[in-house]
Parts: sequence; C-alpha cells; structure tokens
Amino acid sequence: MEGHVEIRALERTDLKNIHIINNKAETMRLWFEEPYESLDELTSLYDKHIHDTHERRFVVDIGGEFAGVVELMSIDYIHRTCEIQIVIMTKFSGNGYAQKSLKNGVDYAFNTLNMHKVYLWVDVANAPAVHIYKKLGFEIEGTIKEQFFAGGKYHDSYFMGILKSDYLKK
Repeated sequence: MEGHVEIRALERTDLKNIHIINNKAETMRLWFEEPYESLDELTSLYDKHIHDTHERRFVVDIGGEFAGVVELMSIDYIHRTCEIQIVIMTKFSGNGYAQKSLKNGVDYAFNTLNMHKVYLWVDVANAPAVHIYKKLGFEIEGTIKEQFFAGGKYHDSYFMGILKSDYLKK
C-alpha cells in the first residue's frame, strides 16, 4: 500500500469532489443510488445534514489528496448499529486504500461512537467489494432478492455485518 491513508470530516470544500463521484453512473449503481445530482442539490443536502447526529461523512485522504468517502449512515444510538458505505475514486483503486479506509470507518464506529454492530448492503455481483468486506471480518448474514433497482434492473444484495466483539478479536 502506497501513501498514508486517513479519514477526516467532510467539509463544504470537498463537495466538488463528491459531486464528481455522485455523477458517475457506474459508481452510483454500486451504491444503488441515482446518479446525476447537481452541485446545488448536493450543497443543500450538506446544509440540511450538517448537524444530523445519525450520519457521519468522512473524506478518504491519501497524502493530502481527496481519494473517496466513507459514510456511517442510519446511526441508531439505542440499538448501537449503523450502516457503512465507501467509495474510492478510480485513480486510487487497486492499492488497498478501500480496505484501510473502511477499517478506519469501522474503527470510528466501534471506538468513538461505541456501536455494537456495523452493517452494509452490497450487490452479490460485486465480488471485489465482498472480498474486502470479508477480509475485515464482515459476514454475509443474508441474501435479499431484488432489493435494489439500479442500471435498469433489480439486483440481489448481501446484507453483511460485523459485531464489535468479533472485530476486536481480529
């Protein structure tokens, strides 16, 4: 792995890079989301959620350069669970940055937010992502048939999770 990888809070100045990510159809398909969001929409969304305690958004920073995002979503402080999402820009893919960034996000969820479980959804056809998640200790807890519509068709999805106790054993 080359370069130092860290995550830091998403700032308004990062929105131009998020806008680039959000407008790549192939990337948004992996997140089961619609591409082509305007910068104005993104800025409005940022303003709306800046103080939302049920979300945390981080920039993946590699040697001072924007490389992607890690998001903790649907943070539930009663049940101590949250969803994690990650995207690494193509320029940085294939260097182990996704795994390190995901680990940083999971560390934050367990060690800072004191979550009990972190979970995610992933397309069953996204073998590279499933591989990374399994390496970090995520387990497939179920397969959900035709859970998401993206790219003109329905996709089956794995629901994967990791418990804090299992994560700390690794």
